[in-house]
Amino acid sequence: MDATPTKITPCLWFNFNAEEAVNHYLNIFKHSRILETSRYDASMPEYAGKVLMIVFEIEGQRLQALNGGPQFPFSEAISLSVSCEDQAEVDDLWSKLTAEGGRESMCGWLKDKYGLSWQIVPRQVVALFNHADKAGAMRAMKAMLGMRKLDIAAIQRAFDGR
Repeated sequence: MDATPTKITPCLWFNFNAEEAVNHYLNIFKHSRILETSRYDASMPEYAGKVLMIVFEIEGQRLQALNGGPQFPFSEAISLSVSCEDQAEVDDLWSKLTAEGGRESMCGWLKDKYGLSWQIVPRQVVALFNHADKAGAMRAMKAMLGMRKLDIAAIQRAFDGR
């Protein structure tokens, strides 16, 4: 491995489709790569030679994908939050992550086709929610609460009182 390991790395438990999922994520995110792949050995003959874990990186975040089986499916209790630069990035990621069986949720949340939850969040929206104009921030928040995919322009209009 050529990167210094981080102290804490989220481990995502997949139902024996970790390779497929990692490749899917590598195709979505521009700055991504596989760092390491380990395989089951003879101690588990039924899986010997199959991928056990993939350590990978997307947009600078190190993650592990474990082929663990069906025992622990994903839930909304954990999600990956992506900070987006503009509406084009929001639209692109939303489209790619909801493709092929992914599902939209509320307030910028979605589940991809593997059941992993994501938050697709424009930076500008977070700034509006934390703005000193508390009335504007409240209007922006109220607008966001009625959305699935976040619409920066609509949230800005709500903040401005238009």
